[in-house]
Amino acid sequence: MIHSKLMVAKSDSADGSGSDNARSGEAQVMAGLADRNANLFRRLGIALGDPAAWVGLPDGKNIGIVRDLEMDRTRAAGQLDAVHCPADFPPASGSPSGDRETASAQSVARFLQLQSIDRVVVDRAFPLIYAWHLADAGISIAYDDDLGVIDRRVKTDQEIDALRKAQSVTEAVMRQMCEMIATAEVGSEGRLMFGGEPLTSERVRTMAGEAFMKRNFTMSHGAIVATLPDSADCHHRGDGDLYTGHPVIVDLFPRDESTRYNGDCTRTVVHGTPSETVLKMHAAVVASKEAAEAVLFPGRTGEEVQLAVEKVLLGHGYPISRGELTEGPSIQHGTGHGIGLEVHEPILLDHGGGEMLAGEVFTVEPGLYGRQTGGVRIEDMLVVTADGPVNLNQLPMGLDWNPS
Repeated sequence: MIHSKLMVAKSDSADGSGSDNARSGEAQVMAGLADRNANLFRRLGIALGDPAAWVGLPDGKNIGIVRDLEMDRTRAAGQLDAVHCPADFPPASGSPSGDRETASAQSVARFLQLQSIDRVVVDRAFPLIYAWHLADAGISIAYDDDLGVIDRRVKTDQEIDALRKAQSVTEAVMRQMCEMIATAEVGSEGRLMFGGEPLTSERVRTMAGEAFMKRNFTMSHGAIVATLPDSADCHHRGDGDLYTGHPVIVDLFPRDESTRYNGDCTRTVVHGTPSETVLKMHAAVVASKEAAEAVLFPGRTGEEVQLAVEKVLLGHGYPISRGELTEGPSIQHGTGHGIGLEVHEPILLDHGGGEMLAGEVFTVEPGLYGRQTGGVRIEDMLVVTADGPVNLNQLPMGLDWNPS
């Protein structure tokens, strides 16, 4: 039977910190699968593949509701004041559902009722099934756009160390892939060869994935190894053979399975001698990246970063063409994004990008792209500090990756 009790209001009281609730009778709630929901993972401290919930009570206590077989592991993570399971709070009307997600939602609703909670504030990832059961229990729901966002934007020292490690491993594999491309043999029609077989975008991605797996990293989002004409699309994964003299964009963004923090690095490699056109593109991209980093201070905005990049690239004669691929090199995208437990996190370094905070970590990745010229992109990961950005990358930014 369909009910129409569910109503969600915009919160005017929660601060997004996950610790200070606005008034008695109001709690903060996150729910879902913690191995997919970074907000929930950060609250529970463990990546669970079964339905789970976190409740921030008005007195500041943090409560977890997880499957019974996950209770000990969740307690061991050490981030909660108490850990329960759905069987601890069956619905008042009878036994909990045999469906795991429904039972979890029922127990969260019942727990809140027993705590005399009549209003909850939820985050942007809150599942509808939980919202429905809360509303069915007479609990009103408010949405806070900043809940789970502000506290994840500003990284702790431990999180920055995790990102530094992730980027270091990403760079190690990046160097391996770029040097392989740069030193490949040349076959017929300028086709690159490796191990007696054509070196393709697909082969490089596969080898990168294997290299990451040996380091306990995964490439769940894939990778980009693209050359012309595919690289006219800045997010094209790349298909087919690689050729001498053509720029190849290699963009790797794996996850460290030991911490769940992500690396993200892009370099452009040319086997042989790059054309004058590509050399000019590369010089413009490097200059625009330096201009972006000069703006990467607390209190400045993501939009200012983007405008600094565009000023340099436009000054070098490259047009803006967002949403439409071009034959010659053009500006296709914003400058970068936040990164952490997810590869893409708020805020964007782009038009409309808001004020940057000390402790935020961003990718800075300007680029130029065209069907006839191919693409050039360079991407580093930087921490915003009052003394200026701290670059977590060590790799060179040039086009020549031949170590000899």
